[in-house]
Amino acid sequence: MTHVPTPQTDLPPPRDIEAHIGDLVVELAHHQGERDVVDLCVELLGGADAHDHLSELAYLTGIDFGPGGHDIDTWADYWPRSWGARGLLYVWHDSASTAVVAGLGDEHWRPAEMCLKVAVRHEVAGAGDGAAALSTHELPRVQVQAMRALAVTGDTEHVAAVRARLADDHEDEDEDVRRQAARALERMARRLDLDHVP
Repeated sequence: MTHVPTPQTDLPPPRDIEAHIGDLVVELAHHQGERDVVDLCVELLGGADAHDHLSELAYLTGIDFGPGGHDIDTWADYWPRSWGARGLLYVWHDSASTAVVAGLGDEHWRPAEMCLKVAVRHEVAGAGDGAAALSTHELPRVQVQAMRALAVTGDTEHVAAVRARLADDHEDEDEDVRRQAARALERMARRLDLDHVP
Protein backbone atom coordinates (compact mmCIF):
# COMPACT_ATOMS: atom_id res chain seq x y z
CA MET A 1 0.00 0.00 0.00
CA THR A 2 1.42 3.38 -1.04
CA HIS A 3 1.84 5.97 1.66
CA VAL A 4 0.22 9.31 0.85
CA PRO A 5 1.82 12.28 2.63
CA THR A 6 -0.48 14.50 4.63
CA PRO A 7 -0.69 17.99 3.11
CA GLN A 8 1.13 20.48 5.34
CA THR A 9 -0.10 24.02 5.77
CA ASP A 10 1.31 26.85 7.87
CA LEU A 11 4.50 25.04 8.79
CA PRO A 12 6.15 27.14 11.51
CA PRO A 13 9.80 28.09 11.13
CA PRO A 14 12.40 26.09 13.08
CA ARG A 15 12.77 27.04 16.73
CA ASP A 16 16.49 27.50 16.15
CA ILE A 17 17.53 27.47 12.52
CA GLU A 18 21.17 27.21 13.57
CA ALA A 19 20.58 23.92 15.41
CA HIS A 20 22.24 20.69 14.22
CA ILE A 21 20.63 19.39 11.03
CA GLY A 22 19.68 16.16 12.79
CA ASP A 23 17.77 18.11 15.41
CA LEU A 24 16.04 20.19 12.74
CA VAL A 25 14.97 17.11 10.80
CA VAL A 26 13.58 15.52 13.96
CA GLU A 27 11.71 18.76 14.70
CA LEU A 28 10.21 18.64 11.20
CA ALA A 29 9.15 15.05 11.84
CA HIS A 30 7.32 16.24 14.97
CA HIS A 31 5.36 18.65 12.80
CA GLN A 32 4.69 16.39 9.83
CA GLY A 33 5.23 12.84 10.96
CA GLU A 34 8.37 10.83 10.35
CA ARG A 35 7.00 8.91 7.38
CA ASP A 36 5.98 12.12 5.61
CA VAL A 37 9.46 13.54 6.11
CA VAL A 38 11.01 10.34 4.75
CA ASP A 39 8.78 10.66 1.69
CA LEU A 40 9.76 14.30 1.29
CA CYS A 41 13.44 13.36 1.40
CA VAL A 42 12.87 10.65 -1.18
CA GLU A 43 11.08 13.13 -3.45
CA LEU A 44 13.94 15.62 -3.20
CA LEU A 45 16.53 12.91 -3.77
CA GLY A 46 14.58 11.91 -6.85
CA GLY A 47 14.69 15.44 -8.26
CA ALA A 48 11.48 17.05 -6.99
CA ASP A 49 11.16 20.80 -7.54
CA ALA A 50 12.70 22.46 -4.48
CA HIS A 51 10.44 25.49 -4.99
CA ASP A 52 7.55 23.32 -3.79
CA HIS A 53 9.24 22.64 -0.44
CA LEU A 54 10.87 25.89 0.65
CA SER A 55 9.37 25.81 4.17
CA GLU A 56 10.53 22.25 4.75
CA LEU A 57 13.98 23.02 3.35
CA ALA A 58 14.64 25.30 6.33
CA TYR A 59 14.57 22.15 8.47
CA LEU A 60 16.62 20.06 6.04
CA THR A 61 19.33 22.68 5.56
CA GLY A 62 19.36 25.24 8.36
CA ILE A 63 18.92 27.88 5.66
CA ASP A 64 15.97 30.27 5.38
CA PHE A 65 14.55 30.11 1.86
CA GLY A 66 11.48 32.17 2.74
CA PRO A 67 10.73 35.76 1.70
CA GLY A 68 13.81 37.86 2.36
CA GLY A 69 15.94 34.75 2.83
CA HIS A 70 18.22 32.86 0.47
CA ASP A 71 17.22 32.38 -3.16
CA ILE A 72 16.95 28.67 -3.94
CA ASP A 73 17.75 29.44 -7.58
CA THR A 74 21.31 30.39 -6.63
CA TRP A 75 21.93 26.78 -5.56
CA ALA A 76 22.93 24.12 -8.08
CA ASP A 77 20.30 21.46 -8.76
CA TYR A 78 22.28 18.73 -7.02
CA TRP A 79 21.98 20.43 -3.63
CA PRO A 80 18.29 19.61 -3.02
CA ARG A 81 19.06 16.00 -3.95
CA SER A 82 21.92 16.02 -1.46
CA TRP A 83 19.74 17.60 1.24
CA GLY A 84 17.04 15.00 0.66
CA ALA A 85 19.58 12.20 1.03
CA ARG A 86 21.07 13.78 4.15
CA GLY A 87 17.66 14.01 5.78
CA LEU A 88 17.43 10.23 5.53
CA LEU A 89 20.32 9.95 7.95
CA TYR A 90 17.95 11.17 10.67
CA VAL A 91 14.56 9.79 9.63
CA TRP A 92 14.16 6.43 8.00
CA HIS A 93 11.74 3.91 6.58
CA ASP A 94 12.73 0.93 4.48
CA SER A 95 10.57 2.30 1.68
CA ALA A 96 13.39 4.78 1.00
CA SER A 97 15.87 2.02 0.15
CA THR A 98 15.10 1.98 -3.57
CA ALA A 99 15.65 5.75 -3.86
CA VAL A 100 18.94 5.53 -1.95
CA VAL A 101 20.23 2.73 -4.17
CA ALA A 102 19.24 4.75 -7.24
CA GLY A 103 20.90 7.83 -5.75
CA LEU A 104 24.24 6.02 -5.71
CA GLY A 105 24.20 6.52 -9.46
CA ASP A 106 23.53 10.26 -9.29
CA GLU A 107 25.39 12.27 -11.92
CA HIS A 108 26.92 14.48 -9.23
CA TRP A 109 29.13 13.14 -6.48
CA ARG A 110 27.49 15.01 -3.60
CA PRO A 111 24.12 13.18 -3.64
CA ALA A 112 25.91 9.90 -4.40
CA GLU A 113 28.29 10.33 -1.47
CA MET A 114 25.41 11.17 0.84
CA CYS A 115 23.56 8.04 -0.31
CA LEU A 116 26.66 6.04 0.62
CA LYS A 117 26.46 7.49 4.13
CA VAL A 118 22.77 6.62 4.34
CA ALA A 119 23.52 3.09 3.12
CA VAL A 120 26.00 2.70 5.98
CA ARG A 121 23.73 4.22 8.64
CA HIS A 122 20.73 2.04 7.73
CA GLU A 123 22.51 -0.94 6.16
CA VAL A 124 20.55 -0.45 2.95
CA ALA A 125 20.08 -3.72 1.10
CA GLY A 126 21.06 -3.65 -2.55
CA ALA A 127 23.60 -0.85 -2.17
CA GLY A 128 26.61 -3.06 -2.90
CA ASP A 129 26.75 -2.62 -6.66
CA GLY A 130 26.45 1.16 -6.47
CA ALA A 131 29.06 1.35 -3.73
CA ALA A 132 31.43 -0.84 -5.75
CA ALA A 133 31.01 1.44 -8.75
CA LEU A 134 31.86 4.46 -6.59
CA SER A 135 34.95 2.74 -5.18
CA THR A 136 36.93 4.04 -8.18
CA HIS A 137 35.58 7.59 -8.04
CA GLU A 138 38.17 10.31 -8.64
CA LEU A 139 37.59 11.84 -5.19
CA PRO A 140 39.17 9.98 -2.27
CA ARG A 141 36.37 11.15 0.06
CA VAL A 142 33.84 9.30 -2.11
CA GLN A 143 36.05 6.20 -2.21
CA VAL A 144 36.28 6.26 1.60
CA GLN A 145 32.49 6.28 1.91
CA ALA A 146 32.26 3.53 -0.71
CA MET A 147 34.56 1.35 1.41
CA ARG A 148 32.43 2.00 4.48
CA ALA A 149 29.28 1.12 2.56
CA LEU A 150 30.74 -2.08 1.15
CA ALA A 151 31.78 -3.11 4.67
CA VAL A 152 28.12 -3.31 5.68
CA THR A 153 26.23 -3.83 2.40
CA GLY A 154 28.70 -5.57 0.11
CA ASP A 155 28.48 -9.25 -0.83
CA THR A 156 31.12 -11.73 -1.91
CA GLU A 157 31.14 -10.35 -5.46
CA HIS A 158 32.16 -6.95 -4.10
CA VAL A 159 35.27 -8.15 -2.25
CA ALA A 160 37.41 -7.62 -5.36
CA ALA A 161 36.44 -3.93 -5.49
CA VAL A 162 37.68 -3.49 -1.93
CA ARG A 163 40.88 -5.46 -2.52
CA ALA A 164 41.64 -3.32 -5.56
CA ARG A 165 42.09 -0.30 -3.30
CA LEU A 166 44.86 -2.21 -1.50
CA ALA A 167 46.63 -3.63 -4.57
CA ASP A 168 50.35 -2.99 -5.08
CA ASP A 169 49.65 -0.82 -8.11
CA HIS A 170 47.60 1.45 -5.84
CA GLU A 171 50.41 2.06 -3.33
CA ASP A 172 49.97 5.78 -3.86
CA GLU A 173 46.32 5.45 -2.85
CA ASP A 174 45.00 7.98 -0.36
CA GLU A 175 45.83 6.69 3.12
CA ASP A 176 42.25 7.09 4.35
CA VAL A 177 41.02 5.01 1.42
CA ARG A 178 43.52 2.23 2.15
CA ARG A 179 42.65 2.28 5.85
CA GLN A 180 38.93 2.02 5.17
CA ALA A 181 39.50 -0.69 2.57
CA ALA A 182 41.44 -2.78 5.09
CA ARG A 183 38.68 -2.35 7.65
CA ALA A 184 36.05 -3.20 5.05
CA LEU A 185 37.83 -6.43 4.13
CA GLU A 186 37.98 -7.48 7.76
CA ARG A 187 34.34 -6.72 8.35
CA MET A 188 33.19 -8.40 5.16
CA ALA A 189 35.17 -11.52 6.04
CA ARG A 190 33.42 -11.72 9.41
CA ARG A 191 29.98 -10.73 8.16
CA LEU A 192 29.98 -13.04 5.15
CA ASP A 193 31.63 -15.86 7.08
CA LEU A 194 34.44 -16.16 4.57
CA ASP A 195 37.19 -18.68 5.34
CA HIS A 196 39.54 -16.41 3.46
CA VAL A 197 39.14 -13.15 1.64
CA PRO A 198 39.59 -13.88 -2.08
